[in-house]
Amino acid sequence: MNSVATRLVKLENAIIAVCFIVMTIAAFAQVVNRNLIGAGISWFDELARYCMVYMTLLATEAGLRDGSQINITAVIDKLSPLYKRIMQVIVKIVIIGFSATIFWTSLTIIKKQILSGQVSAGLNLPMWLPYLSLPIAFCLITIVQLYCLGILIKSPLPAKEEKKPAKEEKK
Repeated sequence: MNSVATRLVKLENAIIAVCFIVMTIAAFAQVVNRNLIGAGISWFDELARYCMVYMTLLATEAGLRDGSQINITAVIDKLSPLYKRIMQVIVKIVIIGFSATIFWTSLTIIKKQILSGQVSAGLNLPMWLPYLSLPIAFCLITIVQLYCLGILIKSPLPAKEEKKPAKEEKK
Protein backbone atom coordinates (compact mmCIF):
# COMPACT_ATOMS: atom_id res chain seq x y z
CA MET A 1 0.00 0.00 0.00
CA ASN A 2 1.12 3.53 -0.57
CA SER A 3 1.80 5.94 2.29
CA VAL A 4 -1.63 7.61 2.19
CA ALA A 5 -3.38 4.23 2.35
CA THR A 6 -1.07 3.11 5.15
CA ARG A 7 -1.88 6.23 7.16
CA LEU A 8 -5.61 5.73 6.61
CA VAL A 9 -5.32 2.13 7.79
CA LYS A 10 -3.48 3.25 10.93
CA LEU A 11 -6.09 5.96 11.58
CA GLU A 12 -8.92 3.50 11.06
CA ASN A 13 -7.32 0.94 13.40
CA ALA A 14 -6.80 3.66 16.03
CA ILE A 15 -10.46 4.70 15.81
CA ILE A 16 -11.54 1.06 16.17
CA ALA A 17 -9.30 0.67 19.24
CA VAL A 18 -10.58 3.88 20.85
CA CYS A 19 -14.19 2.87 20.21
CA PHE A 20 -13.52 -0.53 21.78
CA ILE A 21 -11.91 1.01 24.87
CA VAL A 22 -14.68 3.60 25.34
CA MET A 23 -17.38 0.97 24.75
CA THR A 24 -15.82 -1.36 27.33
CA ILE A 25 -15.43 1.36 29.95
CA ALA A 26 -18.97 2.66 29.40
CA ALA A 27 -20.51 -0.82 29.61
CA PHE A 28 -18.49 -1.62 32.75
CA ALA A 29 -19.49 1.69 34.37
CA GLN A 30 -23.14 1.01 33.54
CA VAL A 31 -22.98 -2.44 35.18
CA VAL A 32 -21.20 -1.07 38.25
CA ASN A 33 -23.72 1.78 38.60
CA ARG A 34 -26.70 -0.50 38.18
CA ASN A 35 -25.51 -3.31 40.49
CA LEU A 36 -23.49 -1.53 43.18
CA ILE A 37 -25.03 1.91 43.34
CA GLY A 38 -28.51 0.89 42.22
CA ALA A 39 -28.91 3.65 39.67
CA GLY A 40 -28.48 3.13 35.96
CA ILE A 41 -27.14 6.02 33.94
CA SER A 42 -28.72 5.86 30.50
CA TRP A 43 -26.01 7.69 28.61
CA PHE A 44 -23.43 4.97 29.49
CA ASP A 45 -25.51 2.43 27.63
CA GLU A 46 -26.08 4.81 24.72
CA LEU A 47 -22.37 5.68 24.46
CA ALA A 48 -21.43 1.98 24.47
CA ARG A 49 -24.00 1.26 21.76
CA TYR A 50 -22.81 4.06 19.46
CA CYS A 51 -19.17 3.06 19.93
CA MET A 52 -20.09 -0.53 19.07
CA VAL A 53 -21.83 0.58 15.87
CA TYR A 54 -18.85 2.64 14.71
CA MET A 55 -16.39 -0.08 15.70
CA THR A 56 -18.36 -2.82 13.93
CA LEU A 57 -18.78 -0.93 10.68
CA LEU A 58 -15.15 0.17 10.55
CA ALA A 59 -13.98 -3.33 11.43
CA THR A 60 -16.07 -4.65 8.54
CA GLU A 61 -13.91 -2.61 6.17
CA ALA A 62 -10.75 -3.80 7.91
CA GLY A 63 -11.86 -7.41 7.57
CA LEU A 64 -12.63 -6.99 3.89
CA ARG A 65 -9.30 -5.27 3.30
CA ASP A 66 -7.28 -7.90 5.13
CA GLY A 67 -9.27 -10.83 3.78
CA SER A 68 -10.12 -12.02 7.27
CA GLN A 69 -13.88 -12.16 6.65
CA ILE A 70 -15.44 -15.59 6.61
CA ASN A 71 -15.72 -16.99 3.11
CA ILE A 72 -16.39 -20.35 1.54
CA THR A 73 -13.63 -21.39 -0.83
CA ALA A 74 -14.61 -24.98 -1.62
CA VAL A 75 -15.58 -24.14 -5.21
CA ILE A 76 -13.03 -21.35 -5.76
CA ASP A 77 -10.11 -23.56 -4.69
CA LYS A 78 -10.90 -26.04 -7.47
CA LEU A 79 -10.74 -23.40 -10.22
CA SER A 80 -7.74 -22.65 -12.40
CA PRO A 81 -5.81 -19.45 -11.55
CA LEU A 82 -7.53 -17.55 -14.39
CA TYR A 83 -11.06 -18.48 -13.30
CA LYS A 84 -10.13 -17.92 -9.66
CA ARG A 85 -9.02 -14.38 -10.56
CA ILE A 86 -12.22 -13.78 -12.53
CA MET A 87 -14.30 -14.84 -9.50
CA GLN A 88 -12.25 -12.58 -7.21
CA VAL A 89 -12.86 -9.63 -9.55
CA ILE A 90 -16.59 -10.39 -9.66
CA VAL A 91 -16.74 -10.55 -5.85
CA LYS A 92 -14.91 -7.19 -5.56
CA ILE A 93 -17.30 -5.60 -8.07
CA VAL A 94 -20.33 -6.87 -6.13
CA ILE A 95 -18.88 -5.55 -2.85
CA ILE A 96 -18.13 -2.17 -4.47
CA GLY A 97 -21.63 -1.95 -5.94
CA PHE A 98 -23.32 -2.87 -2.66
CA SER A 99 -21.13 -0.50 -0.62
CA ALA A 100 -21.61 2.40 -3.02
CA THR A 101 -25.39 1.86 -2.92
CA ILE A 102 -25.48 1.81 0.88
CA PHE A 103 -23.22 4.89 0.99
CA TRP A 104 -25.49 6.83 -1.35
CA THR A 105 -28.67 5.73 0.43
CA SER A 106 -27.23 6.56 3.86
CA LEU A 107 -26.64 10.15 2.75
CA THR A 108 -30.41 10.49 2.38
CA ILE A 109 -30.85 9.19 5.92
CA ILE A 110 -28.31 11.71 7.22
CA LYS A 111 -30.12 14.58 5.43
CA LYS A 112 -33.43 13.52 6.99
CA GLN A 113 -31.86 13.30 10.45
CA ILE A 114 -30.32 16.77 10.13
CA LEU A 115 -33.64 18.25 8.99
CA SER A 116 -35.61 16.53 11.77
CA GLY A 117 -33.39 17.88 14.54
CA GLN A 118 -33.84 14.65 16.51
CA VAL A 119 -31.47 14.13 19.45
CA SER A 120 -30.58 11.02 21.43
CA ALA A 121 -32.24 10.49 24.79
CA GLY A 122 -29.19 9.97 26.99
CA LEU A 123 -26.33 11.92 25.44
CA ASN A 124 -28.50 14.59 23.80
CA LEU A 125 -26.46 14.17 20.61
CA PRO A 126 -27.93 15.03 17.24
CA MET A 127 -29.01 11.66 15.82
CA TRP A 128 -27.21 12.28 12.56
CA LEU A 129 -23.92 11.63 14.42
CA PRO A 130 -24.66 7.94 15.12
CA TYR A 131 -26.11 7.57 11.63
CA LEU A 132 -22.96 9.11 10.17
CA SER A 133 -21.27 5.75 10.80
CA LEU A 134 -23.01 4.36 7.70
CA PRO A 135 -21.65 6.77 5.07
CA ILE A 136 -18.21 6.83 6.69
CA ALA A 137 -17.87 3.05 6.77
CA PHE A 138 -19.38 2.35 3.36
CA CYS A 139 -17.45 5.16 1.69
CA LEU A 140 -14.25 3.66 3.12
CA ILE A 141 -15.28 0.18 1.99
CA THR A 142 -15.98 1.45 -1.53
CA ILE A 143 -12.69 3.35 -1.81
CA VAL A 144 -10.53 0.59 -0.34
CA GLN A 145 -12.21 -2.11 -2.41
CA LEU A 146 -11.71 -0.04 -5.58
CA TYR A 147 -8.03 0.21 -4.64
CA CYS A 148 -7.86 -3.55 -3.97
CA LEU A 149 -9.62 -4.25 -7.28
CA GLY A 150 -7.00 -2.20 -9.11
CA ILE A 151 -4.21 -4.14 -7.41
CA LEU A 152 -5.96 -7.44 -8.17
CA ILE A 153 -6.34 -6.59 -11.87
CA LYS A 154 -2.74 -5.37 -12.21
CA SER A 155 -1.11 -8.29 -10.40
CA PRO A 156 0.08 -11.24 -12.50
CA LEU A 157 -1.72 -14.54 -12.34
CA PRO A 158 -0.03 -17.12 -10.13
CA ALA A 159 1.47 -20.15 -11.83
CA LYS A 160 -0.81 -23.16 -11.99
CA GLU A 161 -0.35 -25.30 -8.93
CA GLU A 162 0.82 -28.83 -9.54
CA LYS A 163 -1.21 -31.53 -7.89
CA LYS A 164 0.85 -33.64 -5.53
CA PRO A 165 0.38 -37.37 -5.87
CA ALA A 166 -1.36 -39.01 -2.95
CA LYS A 167 0.92 -40.93 -0.63
CA GLU A 168 0.58 -44.64 -0.79
CA GLU A 169 -0.78 -46.19 2.34
CA LYS A 170 1.25 -48.91 4.04
CA LYS A 171 -0.54 -52.19 4.56
